[in-house]
Amino acid sequence: MRNTKYDNPPVPGDEPILSENSLTVLQERYLIKNEHGRCIETPAQLFSRVASLVASVESKYGANEYDIKDWHKKYYELMASLKFLPNSPTLMNAGRPSGMLSACFVLPIEDSIEGIFETIKQTALIQKAGGGTGFSLDRLRPTGDRVASSGGTTSGPISFWRVFSETTDAIQQGAFRRGANMGMMSVTHPDILKFLHAKQDLKAFTNFNISVKITDKWMETLEDAPDSLHVVTNPRTGRRYLLPKGLDVETYTINDLHKLPDDNVPTPETTGRFYTVADLWQLIVSCAHKTGDPGLAFIDAINRDNPTPSLGKIEATNPCGEQPLLPYEACTLGSVNLAKFVTSDSPKPEIDWPALAETVKLAVRFLDNIVDACNYPVSDTTRLTQANRKIGLGVMGFADALFLLGIAYDSQQAVDFASRLIEFINKKARDASAALANERGPFPNWTDSTWRTEKSLKLRNAYLTCIAPTGTISIIADCSAGIEPLYSLVFLRQVLSGRKMLQIDPIFKQVAEQGGFYSDQLAQQILKTGSIQTMTEIPARIRKIFKCAYDVSPEWHIKMQAAFQQHCDAAVSKTINFPAKAKTTGIDKAYRLAYRLGCKGITIYRRHSRPNEPMTLC
Repeated sequence: MRNTKYDNPPVPGDEPILSENSLTVLQERYLIKNEHGRCIETPAQLFSRVASLVASVESKYGANEYDIKDWHKKYYELMASLKFLPNSPTLMNAGRPSGMLSACFVLPIEDSIEGIFETIKQTALIQKAGGGTGFSLDRLRPTGDRVASSGGTTSGPISFWRVFSETTDAIQQGAFRRGANMGMMSVTHPDILKFLHAKQDLKAFTNFNISVKITDKWMETLEDAPDSLHVVTNPRTGRRYLLPKGLDVETYTINDLHKLPDDNVPTPETTGRFYTVADLWQLIVSCAHKTGDPGLAFIDAINRDNPTPSLGKIEATNPCGEQPLLPYEACTLGSVNLAKFVTSDSPKPEIDWPALAETVKLAVRFLDNIVDACNYPVSDTTRLTQANRKIGLGVMGFADALFLLGIAYDSQQAVDFASRLIEFINKKARDASAALANERGPFPNWTDSTWRTEKSLKLRNAYLTCIAPTGTISIIADCSAGIEPLYSLVFLRQVLSGRKMLQIDPIFKQVAEQGGFYSDQLAQQILKTGSIQTMTEIPARIRKIFKCAYDVSPEWHIKMQAAFQQHCDAAVSKTINFPAKAKTTGIDKAYRLAYRLGCKGITIYRRHSRPNEPMTLC
């Protein structure tokens, strides 16, 4: 089923219409090059190469030669029209020797030298092929804990985490794309202070996002009894401890913690000497305010939607947090470009719902075929991924669609539209997966899944929808990324090579030209300010619609994330933007609101809290 040699399959349709920035990115990172670094592939040939591989899978399910040619054309037009694009590894590797097509992986880190370094090897293989990896550090015993085999003590999770980070740095030198990881740790791990402190050094762990895993019970304690003492647990022994205030974060060990008595009840004299739940929460909030890390992962919410609980609990997500996966599980993502489905035929622009439904149906089949076509670098991943067949269908171009529809991002109308939109996509995706289950059979682990035991629904795929950030594929599609508002209507984007590309939103430019107020001088002014909200020369009705990331309050960002999460199988990648002058109290409020509204996680970013931002003004 896998093409191991690029054989330049014929282009079965029209050439794609691409922007200058799209062509630049494709030439730098995606198109096949010869030994001299010269592109020997056109964008149309790239899409044909991918479509050819995806269509070839149809033969496994009874398609003949003529059927496969028809599927090749359908899959090509799906991508060449820019209505849908799969994740970057598929575009890069389909029909090429690597054959690795998935972006998202989660690997276990077992509490042994053998287990840790086996996972490091697997990480290298995945990242060499362009995949991203997520890990839970929870199983690793804390710093200073006993190692029975040597009689010594362990250096702790952070030291091993550093090896993972350095591995990514080394692999990145020859990789297609930046190496990306997610590191997660439970708030109750004894080394939680070290975990939080490690990413406050902006030069350390630069290829890792991190999230603290928090349970419903912990959040309830924070709300109802915040002065309760924060209890941590040694994952090796199950013993529980308190964290003394005044610990040296870099040097403390498990022996510096206060061991609770056997009945696990803190004694009265401990009051005021140890971290409370509120203390830990405030530390998390302060760290996020300073650097953007950590995010939060509401792990109970994640596991409530775990479709295969008999296989174990979900412990981690992919690097951007939108795809919770079991250890050794992988998932391929793909996103529908919503801007392509706004029609202007009627007096008032609206979504072409039937056309969207057809695209969702074809995209689900496309992604299901990828599960079979992908050459997974790790055998355990092959087995589990093909047994659960999770796919991640999401969207991009949402902000563009709002522009075209004349809806302000920070409005209840936009939130209601988002909820209706994802509910429609999720339903059509399930309908498509159910049809595939009748045609090809349900995913092998379906019998013990909640789809059968709780919902009586036979599906081909254990997960269907998630909302990815679509950082690079949205440049190819020349649309806004994921469900984010635009960073600015005019901005500079830094790409992998270090060069900066000028990005001018084409929808705003067209509206401004039609309104007679566009000029190069206006574009330069927006490039300096990042917002048009104080530009009175632009009509108020235009300013109301064309709001960007820092024009939207954190509350509306979170409401939008929650709206998409409501009807999404997996999770939602979304950045909650804060102005540079934001206080920690605002981040505290945002984290609590995200939990109350049912988000599975939250990532915040305070403007200018890090150097070298990928999108900048002039």
